[in-house]
Amino acid sequence: MKPGFVSALFLLLYTGVTAAGASDQKSSGQQPSSPLPHLSKQTRVDLIRGFESELVYIRTPFPMGQKGLTLKNGVVSPNGEDLQRLMALWGPAVKPGDEVRITAVVIKDDRIHFEINGGPIKKKKWYEHLQVGMGSGTAQVAPSDQNANPRGTYVDLVFDHYVPDLTPEKFKDLLRPVLDFDAKSVMEAYLDTVPPKVKEAIQNHQVLVGMNREMLIYAKGRPPKKIREKDGETEYEEWIYGEPPQDVEFVRMVGDEVVRVETMKVDGSKALRTEKEVDLEPQPSVAKASSEAKPANAPSLRRPGETAAQPPKPSAPITPVNVPPDASGKPNFSI
Repeated sequence: MKPGFVSALFLLLYTGVTAAGASDQKSSGQQPSSPLPHLSKQTRVDLIRGFESELVYIRTPFPMGQKGLTLKNGVVSPNGEDLQRLMALWGPAVKPGDEVRITAVVIKDDRIHFEINGGPIKKKKWYEHLQVGMGSGTAQVAPSDQNANPRGTYVDLVFDHYVPDLTPEKFKDLLRPVLDFDAKSVMEAYLDTVPPKVKEAIQNHQVLVGMNREMLIYAKGRPPKKIREKDGETEYEEWIYGEPPQDVEFVRMVGDEVVRVETMKVDGSKALRTEKEVDLEPQPSVAKASSEAKPANAPSLRRPGETAAQPPKPSAPITPVNVPPDASGKPNFSI
């Protein structure tokens, strides 16, 4: 067999295999993956125009303070215990179901910064920088309030290496874990953040043992009557819904949880539920001052070995001094 014939046969077989692979890939609908292009100038303009001043609803709690949330690959951080710790320390800036406004969109190298309700840091107006002076003193024209923006926060949408060129609708889908652009009302936005069982109960205006205070208000509204009582060492609130001759529902709240639901029906029967019907994630509790005694090695300004100074005590009891009256018989106050 001639060498030229062998080379031609090998080339023919290689071409056939390559064509078959390309045909199979085309028939299966698969396309070779290619990196997305960088954000274009027009998309940048459309993104800022489409998101700034947009009213949206919150889907996850944001902590108050200068630290907002970061969203990357669908994962929100901080989350879990870290988020609960921040919520307990600073409180919530916004909660699920709250209506907020995106006030600024800043596009950086690998992220998009969405400012909510003005951001966590208060920005001064131009007239707040003005001062008037007379003599050697000056006074600010507009009063400055350092706590004027406690509900501002932000979320950073982070990408790998650079911001890709996507449509505004795709960016909204990426932000869905924290922001809801499709809800038409506060109720609709809040229902998307609760478990399905709780969502169905709220829609049917029913109370489940294990609900928190916010869920109860969405399900039944604020109670016409509320009684605060104490059962041993446990303080609770009894929320009363309804009046005779209708069914009357007594909902017992201990802290932020429904622990007991008692319904008095019109026919005189009574229905009582105390077993937990829904399990929720633990909510961050407000930090309280500890009433425990200080440890023996508590921090002190005294040097090692130095004892606390005791107040001086008189060596002898102090006796009152009697001042004799003057010649007129009146008390003498002069010394």
